Amino acid sequence: MTRPIERRPLIGVTVMPEYFQVEGVDAVLDNLARRAGVTAIATSPYVMGPALDGKGSREPPIDAGAGSVRLLDRPLWGRRELFVRTAPSWTPDQALYRGLRYQPADANDLTAREGAVVARTIKAAKARGLLVLLQVQTAIPPGYRVQFGGPVEEDRPRLPDGSTPAIRVDNNASLASPHIHDYARVLVADLMRAYPDADGIRIDWPEYPPYSLDSAFFDFGPHAAAAASARGYDFDAMRNAVSSLRSFVLGQLGAPHLAALNASDGGRFRLTQALIDRPALAQWLAFKADLSVGIVRCFRDALDQAAPGKLLVPGAFPPPWTALSGFSFARAASYADAIMVKLFTMHWPMMIRAWGDAIVAANPSLAGRPEVPRILAALFDIVDGAGFDRLQDWRYPEPEEPHPVGVEAQMRKIALAQVEAGSTPIIALAHGYGPVGDFEDRFRTAWNASDRRVWVNRYGYLADAKLDAIGRIVRKGGSA
Repeated sequence: MTRPIERRPLIGVTVMPEYFQVEGVDAVLDNLARRAGVTAIATSPYVMGPALDGKGSREPPIDAGAGSVRLLDRPLWGRRELFVRTAPSWTPDQALYRGLRYQPADANDLTAREGAVVARTIKAAKARGLLVLLQVQTAIPPGYRVQFGGPVEEDRPRLPDGSTPAIRVDNNASLASPHIHDYARVLVADLMRAYPDADGIRIDWPEYPPYSLDSAFFDFGPHAAAAASARGYDFDAMRNAVSSLRSFVLGQLGAPHLAALNASDGGRFRLTQALIDRPALAQWLAFKADLSVGIVRCFRDALDQAAPGKLLVPGAFPPPWTALSGFSFARAASYADAIMVKLFTMHWPMMIRAWGDAIVAANPSLAGRPEVPRILAALFDIVDGAGFDRLQDWRYPEPEEPHPVGVEAQMRKIALAQVEAGSTPIIALAHGYGPVGDFEDRFRTAWNASDRRVWVNRYGYLADAKLDAIGRIVRKGGSA
């Protein structure tokens, strides 16, 4: 029997609960079906309400400041940007969490007034024949929304010197923390009890997201040390090698190194040689992959125990970032029913800027050199040509600016992920942010690259014109 996630075409949209609250359950589902032919949705187990300006969290999220230009395409409570508060949409079973370091957020007046909308949404979507996933955060307890939560200090991932970066986009805990695993198991059981009609769970960021340069050098905290020892890794050798690499990148880079990395081979020889010369670096990358697949397996086991037959769908960075984030498509494929690959293309120029700024600040002689952004663009494989020569031109795009990424680059990422995942389906996870024409081009690219399996994040950025664009591409089969 074919699993539901293997449907083709698969057109999914992530719709956060606030839109069902504001626009209405039937109105949203009808709009998605009529305009875009949507066959699947994901939502999260919380509800939202407006807050006073400066209180709660900004909606849409600001992505560590870089995304403060973002505005919602679909207003919430009459506004395209606002501050909000949230609450769980269900009443957590407190007995399940007894004795755990992490506890669910308390149900409150918002839960009592609005919480039933998630169950109504699942019921209505299933009645329409849609696939329904619940989206939760892998390692940001309490897990129901990325902006509300985070680990205690002891569970934060660490750099080789034991510190944590001053600026991070994500707020993931160490994937090695047993407390994160304990909470994940109980959260899955509680959600499957509360929402038995959902088809499964989508987990976000089962990895170490490398948005900033420093975030690429995780994880050397006490939980990682214990996990390395249990798995037979030489933790001290890995830490020393990564510390040396970080010191080199942040203080010892010069023009000759840029020349080697900017060679016609894309710097592959130099990078490969570094792994040969320092095998502990390769061991470190394998260790991160072990930690990532460990948390995926934790969710898989919990789901199988709580609700056998339900789907598990991780969502992760695309290649080649996954070599640094730790997510292994090949390893995760053993536990996943499908894997979503994020084509969040507005983040990619932001990451070049973040990495480049850190490198230039630590190596002032490299200021103004075009090789810095060129090398990063090639290393991340985000453009089909050379990209911008000036680091300052790489930035988070404004709402009406096309995203400076390549069509072929996006397609390569999906193709590489599918090769690694084998028979486990890869779903291209496109993002709705950006102008209509650019979004339409990016959706078409994702559609063609993934053999007609595309999910879009999120409904709040999908004005009706974008939904209509999805519908046109689906009806035409994706051709340009």
